[in-house]
Amino acid sequence: MPLFNALKSIVSGGRLNVPKRFALLRKAISGTMSNFYMARDLKSGKVVGLKILDAQKTAAVESRFKGMRKPSEGEIALQLKHPRIVETYEYGLTTENAPYLVMEFIDGPGLNSVLVARDPCLDGHRVRLLREAAEAVAAVHAAGFIHRDICPRNFILTEGGKNLKLIDFGLTVPATREFMAPGKRTGTPDYMAPELVRRRPTDQRLDVFAFGVTAYELFTSELPWPRGTTGLAAMTHDQPLTDIHKYCPNIHPLLAQAIHACIEPDVARRCPSMPQFLQMIKGVPEEDSSSS
Repeated sequence: MPLFNALKSIVSGGRLNVPKRFALLRKAISGTMSNFYMARDLKSGKVVGLKILDAQKTAAVESRFKGMRKPSEGEIALQLKHPRIVETYEYGLTTENAPYLVMEFIDGPGLNSVLVARDPCLDGHRVRLLREAAEAVAAVHAAGFIHRDICPRNFILTEGGKNLKLIDFGLTVPATREFMAPGKRTGTPDYMAPELVRRRPTDQRLDVFAFGVTAYELFTSELPWPRGTTGLAAMTHDQPLTDIHKYCPNIHPLLAQAIHACIEPDVARRCPSMPQFLQMIKGVPEEDSSSS
């Protein structure tokens, strides 16, 4: 589905009539701000993912950036073309005035559910999945954005858990000064960087921190600090973390060092970028057997 179709929907005032265009096969995910469906495009016959956002909740989030020319989730997602990022084909508004995105459908679980279940499908694949996740975040950064919600929930496993893709750009912002100013505290509390929690200036390194927490959890099924459900839990993220060796004593030393470098509370001492992280783990075997 070419970019022209998406732009046509926005510019010409065309609205998507969902039941006329799609056969909804099943609701795959119901989130706090959207519903996600496995759907068949009646024009092409292709099975796709259809994300329909809650108009009021989306407007409330966007209102935080009033006057800042923030691109919509659809505008951002359409720019992100990478094998490790879910591909977005089209975006616009429905006849009910709700923002929507049409994307590739990935029939796989979220990394979060696999970690909670301690699913053995991860065995032998953790290092490869970690590299793929790092490549996905690096691609977001290279495109000039900050994801702002890197966490296991936003990685979907494919091919029986052998690969993954990054999803959900609802909180993503451009990596420019106005969007990195203090005050916009959004994300998932357990993965928030201290500078974000403390309402200090931010940059792409807040994604590096969240990625580091995700990596820690991938290898241990635990978090570096006590798990919480509110923003108060994130207030502890500038405190000493639990050494990853406690949960994973046989982890490769280069891997442990790189993960700890990402979760460094002091931004100046933190791993500076995802390419640097990938360089740090270059010598780690692809099927490192160390895990929780």
